[in-house]
Amino acid sequence: MLVDARRGLLVSGCLLAGAVAVTVLHLLPSTRPALQSVDDAVWRFAGAVRNEPTTAVAVTLSWLGSAAVNWPLRIAALLLLAWRRHWLRLGAFALAVATSELLIGVVKAAVDRPRPPGGLIATTGAAFPSGHAVATAVTAVGLILVLVPPGRRRWRWEVRAVAFTAVMALSRVYLRAHWLSDTVAGALLGAGLALGWPALLTALRHRRDAAAPKP
Repeated sequence: MLVDARRGLLVSGCLLAGAVAVTVLHLLPSTRPALQSVDDAVWRFAGAVRNEPTTAVAVTLSWLGSAAVNWPLRIAALLLLAWRRHWLRLGAFALAVATSELLIGVVKAAVDRPRPPGGLIATTGAAFPSGHAVATAVTAVGLILVLVPPGRRRWRWEVRAVAFTAVMALSRVYLRAHWLSDTVAGALLGAGLALGWPALLTALRHRRDAAAPKP
């Protein structure tokens, strides 16, 4: 899956550390006002630029990041990997999906942040982190890592996956379903897990192969 597992672990660690940092900034009374001021400014800007065509595009992007789209793609990928007997890749993607879904509920319950006022679409549950951002990052980034061989082609698809995740996350901010920091933390968490599990399993396989007795 990964040519350089150490680099993958390093990048994953940085992404996850970023998600933790945004969470801490929100939780600490000393830094929460500053973070909220940024979120408020973006919330006001989204309201100022609102128009019907942009809202329609944002609703579509939000739907593309929903469970109705993510889960069929995930299941199809898992079945394909099983059919091809790519067990390591299947395990990495399954672990990324499972841990992300678990963490979404745990962190939402722990932080319990209210949604922004004036939402343009129906929402449920707490705001932080954005479940759409987490799920989209895990699916988009994870699918590229387990389905596309390393090389320039994978790099181009990874850029597209990251760009789509960012645009989808911003659609949730525009629709006032989330604060900006909700989506930033969610995207960092999802991307970190999507990259971290393949990097970890690849590193463990390399260590096992190196420790195996030579014939």
